[in-house]
Amino acid sequence: MVTTITKENVETEVTKSTQPVVLKVFASWCGPCVQMTPIFDELAKELGDTYKFAQLNVDDSREISIQYGVTSIPTFLFIKDNAVQGREVGYMSKDDLKEKVIQYLK
Repeated sequence: MVTTITKENVETEVTKSTQPVVLKVFASWCGPCVQMTPIFDELAKELGDTYKFAQLNVDDSREISIQYGVTSIPTFLFIKDNAVQGREVGYMSKDDLKEKVIQYLK
């Protein structure tokens, strides 16, 4: 399951999360973001017991995306213990994204 991040839940779902978080920052009008959605959802089903998968819409939560220093979308942030362990930008295959999750959040 993918959690939608808002200013109301960012603290509980990301900042204070006991699970490592894979945060997808996207916009509905962004072609590569839309292409990544089914890939991200599949990985959430596969790895959801170990990692929390969350998404942040830049149009709905601009302040949060600025806090994380997002300048391009899609951006994937790999967060553990409230610290960004890694950042990837742009479209990638399912295998590549899975590899990055494991690399940054092991």
